[in-house]
Amino acid sequence: MTGRRRTRSFLPVLHLHPRLRLPVAKARALSAGALAVCLSAAVGCGVVPGVTGGSGGDTITVMTWAPEKTKTTNKPGMPALAKAYARWINSKGGINGRKLKVLTCNDHNDTVAAASCARRAAAENVVAVVGSYSQHARSFLAPLEAAGIPYLGGYGVTDDEFTSPLSYPVNGGQPSLLVGLGQQLARSCGPVTLIRPDTIAGDELPVLLDSGLTAGGHRASVDQRAAEDATEFSGHAQRALQRVTKDPQKEGCVIPALGDRTDTFMDSFRRTREDYPTVRTASVLGSIDQSMIDATGSMYEGSYVTGWYPASSDKRWSAMRQVIQKEAFGDNRIDASDPGVQTTWVAYTVLNKAIESLGEGDVTARSLRRTLDDGLKVDTGGLTPTLNWSFQDLIASSGFARLVNADVTFQVVRKGKLVTERKGFVNVSKTLETTQTS
Repeated sequence: MTGRRRTRSFLPVLHLHPRLRLPVAKARALSAGALAVCLSAAVGCGVVPGVTGGSGGDTITVMTWAPEKTKTTNKPGMPALAKAYARWINSKGGINGRKLKVLTCNDHNDTVAAASCARRAAAENVVAVVGSYSQHARSFLAPLEAAGIPYLGGYGVTDDEFTSPLSYPVNGGQPSLLVGLGQQLARSCGPVTLIRPDTIAGDELPVLLDSGLTAGGHRASVDQRAAEDATEFSGHAQRALQRVTKDPQKEGCVIPALGDRTDTFMDSFRRTREDYPTVRTASVLGSIDQSMIDATGSMYEGSYVTGWYPASSDKRWSAMRQVIQKEAFGDNRIDASDPGVQTTWVAYTVLNKAIESLGEGDVTARSLRRTLDDGLKVDTGGLTPTLNWSFQDLIASSGFARLVNADVTFQVVRKGKLVTERKGFVNVSKTLETTQTS
């Protein structure tokens, strides 16, 4: 859940509701349909990519992107699962008799490459970008918005994904995870230290975590920064342990939120912690998952973990596992416990339901946006609450105007397995509504 530099802009506040003061981003959420009209009018009789056409007759074309083979966060399982999903759905006759074609793109964790992926999506006339990951929302959202292409089910690593009227997030992103983790730890931790990337995106992590902690009656965490591409964390582990063990009466908690570098930190932490009293560790899914736990033995035993979805062992994931088994057996890029892979599955589930709702009508970027904006309710089989992007279902958060799913799950590592610590989902929308990020 780390991110490189990206910017946010806050627009003048409008009175949209007698009890709420919301930014223009949320007002724009009301008019995503109007955007399509403006786009069509702007080009006269021309064709705007992703607005007219796109269904390709008997073929529906979409794109999924993610970084691969980079020095920081990589999510190769997301485009790999998208391809497997297309093979599976096409083996059943497609969606409403139309074949699904999935294009993939590597954003290389780079602003230029992310924008290039978006421009390619427009050039290929895709009807949506689905189930993707990128740290560079400002770079890719502008080309998508210009082309009218919806961004359905992004990973939620940047706040911009929760403000664009063409974004349809399926989870609560990084904000919900950090707020939820704070609430989870407030009940059981003494002093808390957060180790996070020294980046612009990383600067928001302590704000979100502390919102959850203070909502649970706990004091704020200690914010400890680390280089995003660090290869060794012994010094960080020692400083964190010194801080959380000052009070021998209260068991402290150390939270590494370093994305792909979390495992590297934990290796240093394991060697250093022997000289200190017992402490607990905690993190969010995306920094820790079942495959990491399997590879490191007992290192994560007892760790608290907050996620968006049910534990990967939950039977509600059986349909996804069957598709992986049938269409991607032996493809080691796809890890069913990875939240990126899970997000892609949920996003394609939404896409499928949205296309089905169009019946025999044209499948275009504009028609998909319209059906989503008009209140289509999507049941994801219990993996999320029912999803619906109509205006009344957006949470009243000034910074996250497009967020509709603020549910998280509390999990813990027991006997080497991520299991549910608290049954059901925990909704953190009320805390998010009062959280101010910069």
